[in-house]
Amino acid sequence: MNTDWSSSVVARARVHAALGEPARLAIVDRLVLGDVSPGELGRELGLSSNLLAHHLKLLEQAGVIERSRSEGDHRRTYLRLKPAALADLAPAEVRTAPRVVFVCTQNSARSQLAAALWKRHSRVPATSAGTDPAPHVHPRAIAAARSHGLSLPRARTKHVDDVMRPRDLVVAVCDNAHEQLGATLPDRLHWSVPDPVRADTDDAFDHTLHELTDRVTRLASAVHSSGETP
Repeated sequence: MNTDWSSSVVARARVHAALGEPARLAIVDRLVLGDVSPGELGRELGLSSNLLAHHLKLLEQAGVIERSRSEGDHRRTYLRLKPAALADLAPAEVRTAPRVVFVCTQNSARSQLAAALWKRHSRVPATSAGTDPAPHVHPRAIAAARSHGLSLPRARTKHVDDVMRPRDLVVAVCDNAHEQLGATLPDRLHWSVPDPVRADTDDAFDHTLHELTDRVTRLASAVHSSGETP
């Protein structure tokens, strides 16, 4: 038997088995749109900590989800779908919004790139902001956008308080912003995307752009215009 074929079938069977239970499918449906901590997930789905831990263990063993440590407080753990593990899975939840606002700490890289990508994939308007904006957009972010056919026209950093409107769909694309917005904006999505500025290499920014492309593509299919003027 062809071992490559056999291992591929076994891996796919493991994934299908993991998704064959309603609670685990609900967990994956939630993670299609954004990352979440185990505690938040348990409360949203009404699962006890023991039962949730059991389902998460099986999903991790099947290679469907993974955990990441918060870059913000360094204590929290966030659950996320593994890249390409469920590339063809469509979001079960549909949201409406007049506008999408991507937020990171400095509004110098991740949120700027996410907004630029969004405009390629959706007609719903989008913009970006920061909780503690840097003086300017990072040069490597501009270069990475250009190399992938994106532009950051007249890109400048903005504070979230100067951008947010009541009915915006907010997507925090970093742990710090997610945790800082917790008390003021409880209803939002969160993507735990590592900060490429820490590494400050072209590869780090390209990797960030690749991850954001995957996430934006998934979310864009689940967000429809509310018909309001943004």
